[in-house]
Amino acid sequence: MWWLVGLIVVLVIVAGYFVGIYNGLIRKRNETDNAWSQIDVQLKRRHDLIPNLVETVQGYAKHEKETFDAVIQARNRAVSAEGPAAAGQAEGILGAALGKLFALAEAYPDLKANQNFLALQEELSSTENRIGFARQAYNDAATRYNNAREVFPANLISGGFDRAELFEIEVDAEREVPKVQFG
Repeated sequence: MWWLVGLIVVLVIVAGYFVGIYNGLIRKRNETDNAWSQIDVQLKRRHDLIPNLVETVQGYAKHEKETFDAVIQARNRAVSAEGPAAAGQAEGILGAALGKLFALAEAYPDLKANQNFLALQEELSSTENRIGFARQAYNDAATRYNNAREVFPANLISGGFDRAELFEIEVDAEREVPKVQFG
């Protein structure tokens, strides 16, 4: 009779242990989803700033249509990207297009002095920093979640939990060290 009670106690402890693992995986998955939504908020902010920036630059550089079109197309691709991997790639392309837009501004001294342009440029720079911090927080949460679902014994019950994608740089130009030149 005592062995039956002992067996029931062991089964309850083992079941409780696996319930704890399962609930931990759910918490980590929710933290990862929350971290992604923080990136999404900052990306939306960035996407909302770009049309105003393009509009301001267009007022000074009307004949640079190709650059404007590239920025708008890259923005539209970034807005419609779904998931961290696709967003990372689209945002990399958008970053490269914005780099060309800012390089274009160098050719127009009046534009570089325009207060609206300077304010938009500063706001975009601030948003880029926020995206960087949000990206780091997301990747940390995604890595914790992936580690939790892949280690033993959690891997025995984590079959219904998809692996979280990391938000990575997908454009080689973003990996290059910037070249600094003094006048």
